Amino acid sequence: MNIEQMKRVLDKIKEYQSIIVFRHKRPDGDAVGSSKGLCEILRLSYPDKEIRLLNSDYSDYVAFLGGEDAPVEDEVYARSLGIVLDTATTDRISNTRFSLCREIVRIDHHIDVKPYGDVVWVEPERSSTCEMVVAFWDAFRTELKINREAATYLYTGMVTDSGRFRFRSVSGDTMRYAGMLLDEGVDADRIYSQLYTKELNVLHFQGYMYGKIKRTENGVAYLYVSRRLQKRFGLSHEDAGAAVSYMDSIRGSLIWAAFIECKDGSIRVRLRSRFVTVNTLAEKYHGGGHDCACGATVYSKKEVKRLLADADARLKEYKENNEGWL
Repeated sequence: MNIEQMKRVLDKIKEYQSIIVFRHKRPDGDAVGSSKGLCEILRLSYPDKEIRLLNSDYSDYVAFLGGEDAPVEDEVYARSLGIVLDTATTDRISNTRFSLCREIVRIDHHIDVKPYGDVVWVEPERSSTCEMVVAFWDAFRTELKINREAATYLYTGMVTDSGRFRFRSVSGDTMRYAGMLLDEGVDADRIYSQLYTKELNVLHFQGYMYGKIKRTENGVAYLYVSRRLQKRFGLSHEDAGAAVSYMDSIRGSLIWAAFIECKDGSIRVRLRSRFVTVNTLAEKYHGGGHDCACGATVYSKKEVKRLLADADARLKEYKENNEGWL
């Protein structure tokens, strides 16, 4: 925990009367949870300040957490502090008008590939940005307030980005912070029912896709979800992307990937692994992220094959030079 960086963030927040919060486009639970959670904490703690959450897209997956604020004029941005959460690079920020803000604070748990921001607090070892926001509140409890609503946002992001507290980024601190949020009255049953119950069409898709899983020579598991399949099963883009989770329990498949055709002709890649580092592979294909959970974009079936070949070579090398992976 970097108390010095956290103190710089708090001091900068105190300087401004107007604060606008941003997160990455195509948001996941952590992006939504951390941005909404921080906004609620700041509104409770500084009722005299103008705190806004302004982005250009949203997520059906966590729509139960509620919406964001209405657009404002450029002059509001110009007098505001911008706080960007859970976003590794500026091209991933959902609201491009973030650049109009007087200063930028970045709070993130992604690897610092392309640094930006006037005040930067980055901890890649954290399980989620939500965990960082909870740590921020906990470190300055004498000044910052929390309630059940904020705790619900943050707990949701911690659950989703940690794989229900199963990923190796989960630490003792992660569990202690989750316990603090539960003490604030979070209804975990409601959150889990919202996140993990599925529409019947999605279950039909899931059953169909189990029969379509393929593996490379050395065990990289993969699925290809075409636009035709998405239309056939009535899927949202998020439903289609969730196919990556169908392969997370295949023995010997330490790397797995879902290729999702997009409307613009590109192919989004959701890449996951166990033990093996794959974020550098994602970076090679117009993406990035965490060591074992990241994303990329390819633009043809040939690129799909090249990515799979690279992943297969990486998995072969890992298996040949490491023990204890089974």
